[in-house]
Amino acid sequence: MSVALIRPLVVRTVSVSDPGDLVSCLPDAAPYAWIRHGEGLVGWGEAARATIPPGPDRFRRARDWVSSLFRDARIDDDVETPGSGPVAFGSFTFEADAPGSTLVVPRVVLARRGGRAWLTTIGADDHSPELRTPPTPPGRIRYGDGSLTAPEWQHAVARAVQQINDGRLDKVVLARDLTAVAENDIDVRVLLSRLSARYPECYTFSVDGLTGATPELLVRHRGNAIESLVLAGTTPRADEPAEDLARGAALYASPKDRYEHVCAVSSVREALAPLCSTLDVPDEPELLVLPNVQHLASRVSGRLSDGASVLDVVAAMHPTAAVGGTPTGTALDVIRELEGMDRGGYAGPVGWIDARGDGEWGIALRCAQISGNRARLFAGCGIMGDSDPVAELAEAHAKFRVMRSALES
Repeated sequence: MSVALIRPLVVRTVSVSDPGDLVSCLPDAAPYAWIRHGEGLVGWGEAARATIPPGPDRFRRARDWVSSLFRDARIDDDVETPGSGPVAFGSFTFEADAPGSTLVVPRVVLARRGGRAWLTTIGADDHSPELRTPPTPPGRIRYGDGSLTAPEWQHAVARAVQQINDGRLDKVVLARDLTAVAENDIDVRVLLSRLSARYPECYTFSVDGLTGATPELLVRHRGNAIESLVLAGTTPRADEPAEDLARGAALYASPKDRYEHVCAVSSVREALAPLCSTLDVPDEPELLVLPNVQHLASRVSGRLSDGASVLDVVAAMHPTAAVGGTPTGTALDVIRELEGMDRGGYAGPVGWIDARGDGEWGIALRCAQISGNRARLFAGCGIMGDSDPVAELAEAHAKFRVMRSALES
């Protein structure tokens, strides 16, 4: 399951001066990143890696591996804050029985948050700054259909609507993919730089080639405090300010979107309530306005009643109704019937965990799987009983725009 290239881990974390743009500090080989508003963590190199076997207990296996690895480590941490000391970046597949879930402990992590910056190194102190070659743009991009063409995906949406109206389920999230072939190998640093600059409100991430900027925080864990940002209900942005305001107002008033949001919030409440001594769930959503879309959003917070790690919370929450549907089991069956593709890490948890069990994990949305000069882009939409396949396709196109613009310029 795992490879520890350095064991026991010999870890040193020290305060450093402000490094400036975190992405600009990355070398070109397999970067790891979690950035929002210019703060967060970036990493490179590998001290240890775990490929998590598929199955219903994969999050427990991942937690146990991290706990064992970090418990045996020799840690000298002058900073002692969430994200200092050894950190594992991770990505889990959407489906529990799909292979591909991974945790990696980088040899180097550079971080900045709240006016502080720090550097964590594992093993030797020489980490090859000469490898920080200038980023190379992808060049010309050619796009192609993924698993389904646009008309085929619209037909899948129509079938889902029929099943919802027949009473089989309340909501299902259907995703589609696009393929992209670039003139040059795709330098993930270029995508990270563009995404973090254009979508500062989102969490820009990179783990094993899965790269994107997700607006959805699954869980932030610091001590006993947890936070989650629930998104469900979406409308594309408009070019004209008056039309944009009207679209936001219509989204907020839409019975279809409000019900979709209620389903998503309820699933998070049900997942977190057994773990928490207190849980604060707002009665009404707010509007989250991003450069490409507007979302209905609810910020949930609470305090854990025991010593659960962030991966324990992730295990309880995934998959939320925001990326699966309601009821969960039926929605997953419908996704398998209609999507016609393996999601891989799309809509799965992505983020990081430290030796304290603290961390931040998002849902891998607005993302692509990068390999050489190829990328597989993903977008999904929440389907309800009155969903219009044409409108849902337009929403998917708006969500694809995040990664398309990152690839193109």
